[in-house]
Amino acid sequence: MKKDKLVIVESPTKAKTISRILGDDFSIVSSMGHLIDLPKKDLGVNIEEGFVPEYVTITGRQKMLTALKKEAKDKKIIYVATDPDREGEAIGWQIKNRLFKNKKFLRVVFHEITPAAVREAFKNPREFDLNMIEAQAGRRILDRIVGYFLSPLLWKKITRGLSAGRVQSVALRLIIERERQIEKFIPQEYWEIQAQLAKATSKFLAKLDKIEDKKAQIKNKEEADKLVEDIKGKQFMVADVKKAQKKRYPLAPFITSTLQQDAFNKLRFNATRTMILAQQLYEGIDIGEDNPVGLITYMRTDSTHVAPEAMKELRGYISRHFGKEYLPEAPNVYKVKKLAQEAHEAIRPSFISHSPESLKEFLSPDQYKLYELIWRRFLSSQMTPAEYLVTTVSISAEKYLFSASGSQQVFDGFMAVYDKNNGQEEEEDNQQEAADSIPPLEKGDILELLGLIPSQHFTKPPPRFSDSSLIKALEEDGIGRPSTYAPIVQTLILRNYIRRIKGYFNPTELGVKVCDLLVEYFPKVMDVNFTAQMEEELDEVEEGRLDRLKVLQDFYVPFKANLDFAQANIKKEVVYTDQVCDKCGEPMIVKWGRKGKFLSCSTFPKCKNSKSITSGVKCPQPDCGGELIERRSSRGFFYGCSNFPKCTFTSRTLPQEKEG
Repeated sequence: MKKDKLVIVESPTKAKTISRILGDDFSIVSSMGHLIDLPKKDLGVNIEEGFVPEYVTITGRQKMLTALKKEAKDKKIIYVATDPDREGEAIGWQIKNRLFKNKKFLRVVFHEITPAAVREAFKNPREFDLNMIEAQAGRRILDRIVGYFLSPLLWKKITRGLSAGRVQSVALRLIIERERQIEKFIPQEYWEIQAQLAKATSKFLAKLDKIEDKKAQIKNKEEADKLVEDIKGKQFMVADVKKAQKKRYPLAPFITSTLQQDAFNKLRFNATRTMILAQQLYEGIDIGEDNPVGLITYMRTDSTHVAPEAMKELRGYISRHFGKEYLPEAPNVYKVKKLAQEAHEAIRPSFISHSPESLKEFLSPDQYKLYELIWRRFLSSQMTPAEYLVTTVSISAEKYLFSASGSQQVFDGFMAVYDKNNGQEEEEDNQQEAADSIPPLEKGDILELLGLIPSQHFTKPPPRFSDSSLIKALEEDGIGRPSTYAPIVQTLILRNYIRRIKGYFNPTELGVKVCDLLVEYFPKVMDVNFTAQMEEELDEVEEGRLDRLKVLQDFYVPFKANLDFAQANIKKEVVYTDQVCDKCGEPMIVKWGRKGKFLSCSTFPKCKNSKSITSGVKCPQPDCGGELIERRSSRGFFYGCSNFPKCTFTSRTLPQEKEG
């Protein structure tokens, strides 16, 4: 039977899943991502003629284009079923313009790869969304202008091979500013005093809260000891007991940023790993039925919207499996981000009836963990709140006021499915324990003082960014969009601008140099608020409320002025050392490479002698005498002996280095 309809998707997995759904009338092919893009080595943007992009076939992709053209030759209709975002829209549009100008092209969009969703989408194809294509082109052109013109400046000042990016460089600035806050932080000592109290046989702890109606502030041991001595002889009496019912409401279903944050916090998956796994779950898993099926909706989204059919299915599931007391009278509604794409859905299971346990045998361990996280979050998002009885006790000892508080769960609500995945279980367990340990008390009760416990504490610096906290900061500042969070982190690590140590980002010396240079010469490009404004304007291009050309012109004019100034004033940094070249006797200088600093002969390229800079730490191997040198492999950075290959000692950290 001749197939007269062609469907273009991005990946072979997606093609396989859709092929099983659509049947024999359709021929399904994969483009393997973008085929057309701006040239790799040239600017590829005609600025003078209105920022016109000059697209070319990506190196090595001509065979794919030729194969697509051959496949489409005798087809009556070509459907583009690429991902439902601006990148997916652009992939199809560029293929159409390059190869199939006279063919009938239709765009098909679905947010879950299930038989019902795919068939419905093919019943209702649409034309290409030109606003989405304009917005994608605007972002691509902006990013190209920034990267193309800033990277050579970094080469001129520091070393060849470095790069800058419109969004990634601002993210780097956040990491470095946080590191400087940590470096400048001076811990402040403070003390707390707890009283161990009893009523009859019941014991509990209360914390010193106020002294003469002012917040207790104890600076050192001497002050703490003095207070302990003064409090010892006082009578402890219950001054007040307050009980209140409080509710804790469920969280919204996942969007891209919150999925990446929770996957790091609860599963210790970095952002890239999370998105790879989510892509696999979205594109289709063989679960032993007739066809592979997409297990979750599209994973690049900033919308908490849930389709009416999915909402109906979910509410029915909650009612059947948990009872009516767990089901709100009306669906829970969540706040929507400004300019969120409401046509998109939240990240949710395609079928709530596919419980994690029922799919466990078909999923890898990591796929299972991520699917369970998504399934539980979605299920809990439409359940009733958990209810707590919060008890707060005020206890007076003359001028001293102590307090004890805790919460006791009286109804689990959504916590019936989300208690182990909410990221706050430890804090809640502590409060529960505190509430359970407080005996029944009434105002005026006299309590027995069993002891006073002073404890020393120090204020802590802000923590370094992790995948989770960096993505949260980027989202809150309006920097980047769902499709960019994971690539931002990945690029910064690949460029050796930051390192992930025990899950937290440490800027490298190279990263600091690059950031400081860009902040000095391009303060606006590196400004968080300006970058967020650019993101909003590009979103408005997608909404059809703003013209792409205006956005690009408004950015380029001041950028060009900064660029001209930087090109005229930036000079190569030369750092001489007290070492001399062992080949020609000339001074050695410090140079930078993608892997970090090294020593080079100052007469280069006349003399090409170079050598690594050692860490100053001796190799721990007996009778070696070498020093440890930082090296890089495909698995990341490590330290190796300078006497390699004679000595093969390696270590992930220096012997005296503590990971942050």
